[in-house]
Amino acid sequence: SSTGYKTRPFDSVLREVREFFGVHQAEGTVPGGVHFEMTGQDVTECTGGVRAVSDEDLSDRYHTACDPRLNASQSLELAFLVAE
Repeated sequence: SSTGYKTRPFDSVLREVREFFGVHQAEGTVPGGVHFEMTGQDVTECTGGVRAVSDEDLSDRYHTACDPRLNASQSLELAFLVAE
């Protein structure tokens, strides 16, 4: 991010998941599932989503020691968008 935190934009995660399912559909294969780094906590580690976490918000509740995680709101949003 512009503030020096390791982060992932929500829109990039969503795009990658949609592309994953698109490739499987095009090839006639069944995806076995997906894995997300996520937490039920109200962290600010991934930007975007309906609550519009920005680069400036990352320092508020950035708790990961490794990879940035989707917060509870972003996780639910992703699940509903992927299910459409």
